[in-house]
Amino acid sequence: MVLSVYLPALIISFSEGLLIPVLPIFVREMDASYALVGLVLAGEGLGMLIGDVPAGMLLRRIGRKGTMLLGLSGALLSTVALSWVGSLSVAFLCRLITGFGYALWGVSRHAYVADMVRVASRGRAIAFLGGLFRIGHFVGPMVGGIVAARYGLRTMFPAFGAVYAMALLMVVAFVRPAGSTQQQGAARSAAHDNHLLSTLKAHYRVLASAGAGQLFAQAIRAGRDAIIPLYAADALGLDVRSIGFVVSIGMAAEVLLFYPAGWIMDRWGRKYAIVPCFAIQAVGMFFLPFAADLASLAAAAVLIGLGNGLGSGSMMVLGADLAPPETRGEFLGLWRLIGDAGSSGGPLAVGNVAGLITLPVAAWVMCAVGLTAAAIFALLVPETLKRRRVPGAR
Repeated sequence: MVLSVYLPALIISFSEGLLIPVLPIFVREMDASYALVGLVLAGEGLGMLIGDVPAGMLLRRIGRKGTMLLGLSGALLSTVALSWVGSLSVAFLCRLITGFGYALWGVSRHAYVADMVRVASRGRAIAFLGGLFRIGHFVGPMVGGIVAARYGLRTMFPAFGAVYAMALLMVVAFVRPAGSTQQQGAARSAAHDNHLLSTLKAHYRVLASAGAGQLFAQAIRAGRDAIIPLYAADALGLDVRSIGFVVSIGMAAEVLLFYPAGWIMDRWGRKYAIVPCFAIQAVGMFFLPFAADLASLAAAAVLIGLGNGLGSGSMMVLGADLAPPETRGEFLGLWRLIGDAGSSGGPLAVGNVAGLITLPVAAWVMCAVGLTAAAIFALLVPETLKRRRVPGAR
């Protein structure tokens, strides 16, 4: 897991983090409105939305490793291509392709981890993966802001490619082909024709309830990455170096809680981490428009980061718990499809609300989204951690 999943995930998250303070400003400098900035930033989420279901189907045909490599290669090439992009339409297309690649990588990695980790320790294993993602996003924006301030925004895309390529090489070298258990499960699944439509029919109730919660959950997470840089640049007049600092401080807060999040999910239950995660993020979004300077904006980012850190890996854990072993690829493709609808909707909501009204109102809309996610998980989604019963206990 260290060389095949954890280290590549850390490298990829660091390379993604390099672009967090850069992309909104890069798009804004093309004379784009808030709505168009939100649309381009949502391109990645829309690409993931398009790619999730095909990714689940590709797992059965070319295996986990082949799907991983195909996805990572597409994301690498389309992001580096932004160095030469001069129009919003081409930038949007590049982000769309990047998102499609991330969908292949995400679904195949999710299935790989679900196969290799037992349920009792799944919370900690996946929360650690989420923690590595946050470490990369803590360091990456700070480095990206400094480098972009010195050498220009477009230099960050080749820098992204150089770092990202190391993760691609590690996947080539260390990811193992599917084991016999997964292959037998796939054969049984094929024999009973349990593919995409039958998976959807068999599990539509849980996909509707838990999926609705994930839709709102991922929307507030993705909305944060759009609204904090835009508010820092346009409302407070901060430069890209300062924006990178604010984003990194928020990610640092997340890093503090990834191990406690995994422990809580494995000890008490998944909902004990998930519900507070999105409620706290909602509170942070509520206070964001009251930020008047760098320090107060950083404080709001830290509160949002603490909330998000408490849910490290929670959506992956919940999806892995709910996925039936015989049709895991198809189920996880549908699961991530729902979540990525939220990921694409978050920046779109921020951009459109900010364009039609103001950035502060967009933050309060995200606050409502986070509270809705917390309420759905608290009231409508059953606990998926099945505790062992002690013999003789009543």
